[in-house]
Amino acid sequence: MHDVLDPRDLVPDEAEQLALSGYPVGDLRAAAVEAAAASDLVKLAEVRTRLTELERDPDWDFEEPEDDGVLLERAATVQPVKVNHTLVPERIRGAWLGRTVGNTLGKPVEGLTRTEIALYLRAAGQCPQDGYLPLLSPLPEGVSALHPSASVATAGRFVDVPRDDDIDWTILALHVMETHGADFTTEQIAAAWLDRVPFTQTYTAERAAYRNLIGGLRPPATATTDNPYREWIGALIRGDAFGYVSPGDPAGAARIALVDARLSHTANGKYGEMWAAALVAAALATDSAEQALHLALSVIPPRSRLHSALAQVLSLHDQGAGPVDALDWVDDALGSYPWVHTINNAALISIGLLWGGHFMDAVGITISGGRDTDSNAATVGSVYGALHGPDAIPPELVGTTHVHVRSAVRDYDRITITELAARTARLAHTLQAGDKGADT
Repeated sequence: MHDVLDPRDLVPDEAEQLALSGYPVGDLRAAAVEAAAASDLVKLAEVRTRLTELERDPDWDFEEPEDDGVLLERAATVQPVKVNHTLVPERIRGAWLGRTVGNTLGKPVEGLTRTEIALYLRAAGQCPQDGYLPLLSPLPEGVSALHPSASVATAGRFVDVPRDDDIDWTILALHVMETHGADFTTEQIAAAWLDRVPFTQTYTAERAAYRNLIGGLRPPATATTDNPYREWIGALIRGDAFGYVSPGDPAGAARIALVDARLSHTANGKYGEMWAAALVAAALATDSAEQALHLALSVIPPRSRLHSALAQVLSLHDQGAGPVDALDWVDDALGSYPWVHTINNAALISIGLLWGGHFMDAVGITISGGRDTDSNAATVGSVYGALHGPDAIPPELVGTTHVHVRSAVRDYDRITITELAARTARLAHTLQAGDKGADT
């Protein structure tokens, strides 16, 4: 369950996080798992202390800077892309629509493996997936359980966009920027969390940071204190709104995304949000997913694990590999990562965008890779909508269900996608006009 209040989750998850990040964890990981299974809190405390004493292997193959100045200097090398501003409002509408539709498409099978999803799709008569999934009962043999949200996100069981943190965070980011502009601070983001989002509707790294805020900590300690999830996908899913207001400016999108990411994430967790924001910003100015992905890759530190993984996906595409080959590579090369990590899920997002010829194809390929399917499909849908506009989202998937959005963000429940898109486009125009005024 990854309960941020329970050392039986925190200590084994921290051991895993360190092991994947170049630390010589050795037998401490097994000891943490064994102590957690036995509810041996004394042993868990001992393991936890020993984990804090570890130092990263000096011969580790990667360099993953934390310094904001270094990250911003890297991002600043990415030049703006010429954008047709008359098309931006509709493309932002396409992005919002694609994000909500994609999220619902992937929500029922969140957390399933690639094999389990294939079994489910085959039993549902959707192989490949061509729409919202039915709720199958009994489950196909080989599928252990569906995500609890399947009960409100399967075909015929929702009348509005189902509530989901992937959409909540995008709404909250819009609220923060409407309130404070693009020069908001991490502290203002933190205040908005506490004021607008219930603790129980946050997960993993966000819940850990929220807990730390309540305990009196301030950024960046909120991201690093008892937070084994600091490189998981939570920050990446918060990045789209910062791209929406930065059309054609991947560097600017990455800059403001970093201000948000540092509240809860470190290293590849931060890079993931910068990447997602840059990807959406680039997508609003081009109709090429490949070009947008190359531009977004440029904001990431070149010797990081995330850069390595995403560059390999682009290389596979350049070499003529098929989508199945690319999904196989994720399983083989990144299979040791948790199913909600930034690196493996960002790779799946890239695969859907590169190999998907139309909306359902792109989203379906990504979902078929398993792992954090709702988050991944939301990002793919968002980027696809930004690239091609709202008409590229199949109308049968929009219907009457993707008009209003259920949200846990205070004062935003049942807001319309039309209003969200209009407010975002208005904010993007205002921020761009301000930047032009500052330059004159």
